[in-house]
Amino acid sequence: MIDLHDGHGDLSPDELRTRVAGADAVMALLTNRFDASVFDAGAPTLKIVANVAVGYDNIDIAAAHARGIIVTNTPDVLTDATADLTLGLILDIMRRLTEGDRLIRRDGWRGWAFDFMLGRDLRGKQLGIIGAGRIGRAVAARARAFGMSIAYAARDGHRTADEPDARWMSFDELLVSSDVVSLHVPLTPATRHLITQKDLVRMKRSAVLVNTTRGPVVDEAALAWALREHRIAGAALDVFEREPVVHPDLIPLENVLLVPHLGSATVETRTAMADLAARNILAVLAGQPPLTPIVPAAPRD
Repeated sequence: MIDLHDGHGDLSPDELRTRVAGADAVMALLTNRFDASVFDAGAPTLKIVANVAVGYDNIDIAAAHARGIIVTNTPDVLTDATADLTLGLILDIMRRLTEGDRLIRRDGWRGWAFDFMLGRDLRGKQLGIIGAGRIGRAVAARARAFGMSIAYAARDGHRTADEPDARWMSFDELLVSSDVVSLHVPLTPATRHLITQKDLVRMKRSAVLVNTTRGPVVDEAALAWALREHRIAGAALDVFEREPVVHPDLIPLENVLLVPHLGSATVETRTAMADLAARNILAVLAGQPPLTPIVPAAPRD
C-alpha cells in the first residue's frame, strides 16, 4: 500500500501514525514530521518514505535508517524554480516593486517625482551567497546576468563550489561586504538561527537579506528589530520560522517582502517533484536501489 495525503492541512502526529500503519511506502510532504514513533507505527511493512522536497529536516533520518527504512528527496528538479524566485525577490526588494504596488492599492500615489521611491541597481553590487549548493550556484548564474559580483561563504568553511569569477569569504567577511545576502543552507541544528541580531548589525545598512531556504535559519524577532531600526535596508522572505504564522512585528513593515513559501511552486516543478518521488517508491518496491536516497551525514574532519 502507498499512502498519499492531499497536502491541504498538516496531519497531526496521531493522524500520521494512523496513515502510516500498514503502508509499504509513503509519499511525504515537508509539513509531515516523521520521527521514531511514526516509523514504529509503520513497522514492519514500511520500506520507503519519499519526501517531496529537497530539504528533509521534517524527517529523522537516523531513526529511519536504524529501522531499515529508506528515505529519499527530490534534488535538482526544483533548482531552477527556486533560483528564479530568489532572483525575483532580489529584484523586487531592491527596486521596491511590491511596496509600490501596496502604495497604489491604498490610493497613496500622488504622481511621478524625481526622488520618489528610489531603489538600488543590481549592477555592481555584491551578492553574498551562504550555501553554495545547487540552488545557490543557480542564483549566482542568474545574478551575473544583472551585473552582480558573487561571493560565497559556508558557516563551517567547507567549500562546495569552484567558480573563477566568484570569491570565497569567511562568514563574517561576507556579511559586512555584501549588498545582498541570500541564504541557501539546509536546516540543521547548526544552521538554526544562523542569522541572529549580532549578524544583522554586521551587515551594511544599505544591504538586504533574502531567505528562500528554511524559516528557522533566521531569527525573525531579530530581523524585525533590524528592519524597524533600519540597521539593514530590507529583507525578502519566502519561508518563516513557524509557518504559516509570520512574526507579527514583520507584518506592518514596508521594507520587508513576505511571500507564502513559493520557491518550487510552478506547475512544471511540482509535477517533476511528485514524479521523482513516485519513481523512488516504485524502484524500492521493485527491489531496486532508490534514485535519490538520503543517507545520514558523516561527521567532517
